[in-house]
Amino acid sequence: MPLHTRPATEDDLPALARLDKEVFADLAYPYFILRQFFDLCEDHALVLDDGHTLHGYVLATSPCADVSWILSLGITGNLQGKGLGRQLMIAILGRLRSEKAHEVRLTVDPDNDRAVSLYQRLGFTQAGDVRKDYFGPGEHRVLMTLDLADSAAPAHETPPSAPSATPNSGPPAGP
Repeated sequence: MPLHTRPATEDDLPALARLDKEVFADLAYPYFILRQFFDLCEDHALVLDDGHTLHGYVLATSPCADVSWILSLGITGNLQGKGLGRQLMIAILGRLRSEKAHEVRLTVDPDNDRAVSLYQRLGFTQAGDVRKDYFGPGEHRVLMTLDLADSAAPAHETPPSAPSATPNSGPPAGP
């Protein structure tokens, strides 16, 4: 089935929690945190679904003082490496750009080469050294930033590497 990028709804929260646990295991957000993030960031939560199952999501903050944070990006394991994380990031970056965000920040595990590479291809750069114990003992992170005013930052478009996934501003078609 084709995959659609759409805004998350409150009804997606149980599936979002399941997906977050699948992707991030011990570092997954507890349900109550996802609930609160959804309440705070509802307009900045996008999901990737096939009409029955969520296969990915991105969660960002609303711009505050022209800065937004990507809180999480997750794609189910069997679909990683197919351009879907890029699709979700391009969609959320387009939304943030339209809201006049000037800078987007995120943190990433320095050993997650696939994620670091994705963010670099989108124009993010590393800000400083690896932050030791950022999420607690042994949980190091790299802070990355993207200047949305930079013309090299990606525009809101579907990447050519994800032909089976189509952006959709409404709910997916089907039963």
